[in-house]
Amino acid sequence: MSRTSEGQDSKGCSLTLVLTVCSAAIGGTLQYGYNLAIINAPTTYIQKFINDTCVERWGTALEANQIILIWTFIVSAFSLGGLLGSLLAGPMAIRFGRKQTLLMNNCFLLISASMGLSSRSAKSFEMLIPARLLVGVNAGISMNVQPMYFGESAPKALRGAVAFSSAVFTAMGIFLGQVTGLTELLGSEALWPYLLASNAVPGMLQLLTLPWFPESPRYLLIDRGDREACSHALTRLRGCTVSDAEMEEILEEQKAAGQARAKTLWELLTDRSLRRQLCIVMTASSAMMLCGNDSIYFYASYIFQQAGIPMNKIQYATIGTGACEFTASIVSNLLVERLGRRLLLIGGYVFMAVWAVVFTVALSLQGKVAGMPYLSMACIFAYILSFGMGPAGVTGILPTEIFDQKSRPAAYMIAGSMMWINLFLVGMSFPFVVNGLGQFCFVPFCVVCVVSAIFIKFALPETKGKTLAEITAEFDERSINGLSKTTQNHLPVQETQHINDLKLEHVETETI
Repeated sequence: MSRTSEGQDSKGCSLTLVLTVCSAAIGGTLQYGYNLAIINAPTTYIQKFINDTCVERWGTALEANQIILIWTFIVSAFSLGGLLGSLLAGPMAIRFGRKQTLLMNNCFLLISASMGLSSRSAKSFEMLIPARLLVGVNAGISMNVQPMYFGESAPKALRGAVAFSSAVFTAMGIFLGQVTGLTELLGSEALWPYLLASNAVPGMLQLLTLPWFPESPRYLLIDRGDREACSHALTRLRGCTVSDAEMEEILEEQKAAGQARAKTLWELLTDRSLRRQLCIVMTASSAMMLCGNDSIYFYASYIFQQAGIPMNKIQYATIGTGACEFTASIVSNLLVERLGRRLLLIGGYVFMAVWAVVFTVALSLQGKVAGMPYLSMACIFAYILSFGMGPAGVTGILPTEIFDQKSRPAAYMIAGSMMWINLFLVGMSFPFVVNGLGQFCFVPFCVVCVVSAIFIKFALPETKGKTLAEITAEFDERSINGLSKTTQNHLPVQETQHINDLKLEHVETETI
């Protein structure tokens, strides 16, 4: 192919890929961010609705702690639903394909929207619990399947940037949810049920657009064995004739997979050859939630009150948090293929730890030094910026890049489960952490950030621009080199000889 035709085709390739990404993400991770944010705005109104309902039913008002407990459970039902969704995502992605799973996922969303809309007219605050549970299922499925779909559809040179777009749409959803939740729009006492049901709009947009775009090429070839459909999907996504090198890479992955079926959750957990990769994904996914960033969106009002921000300015300060992450995710999307995944992850957690320390100092000096409330607010913005620059997007890329096609769905199930379990734990405990630790409420998050940065530095190799075979070879090399001579001396002769054979084989492979 000539350079001229390559230049012409690149436009088609870029346009088709961008439209596919936008269509999938509008009903995917954008929904996660949107539903994460909209629940904060009507906090006071829903708590009043809970109390008024109890008074009307039983003639007795609830105590403040009882209302907070019910409210916390409504909020955290989103995380429980996300856990269920992450467990459903793997089997659904294998059974129905990546694209079809995203389309079917909108059923949970539409049922949730109808329940949230009718809860007040039905005089049942209990309806909000299954509504948030179902929208969590939607988020759990999309958070796992969408990065898988993107990573398997993008060319190697754009794999990180395309996969990172999931974080961009998550941040966009958070920002849109905060804007929609303003009292001037749907965040008023009269309109909050419509705010909870507004998530149906992006879902409908996805249902109208995504069917026109292709399925994941790797899924079509490796899981279904349909080479013709794979070639057709690649041609549409690239806008040009498929390069021999790219098709050869997918065929090699298919050959490596052989006739084996996709791994189950238990099979992946017990596969010793993938233990290092699994440990990295589980740790990174847990750290992403335990660092406390998403708790800021759940409980922004509590945090800004603790920081001393006036009540009439809190909703506008909250919008600033979403704008920060959206901006950071766009910048990071442009940098991920230049700086690499590892540096962005380590740098993000290091900066978050620094800002957590500054935030703690600012809270400790509250009322003693002028301007501390605004320094506290600036620290929160900087904390979110640091999160958006690395952990927010890179964490979702890792399972796609370090697991093969047969292990990837189960890997995403495990990664998603760790994310949602830890988000639930943090979401349930954070109000009590704020009340118990006061100005030191971000110290636990600081510890998580420091430990995560150290772990990633020593455990995660750089994956930028590498094929799965190259990444796997690097993990194998680390595993071999990780066995010290002392350890080998205690192994049986056969095991020691096997390790030496692996080293020799690795050297021969590099030479070839």
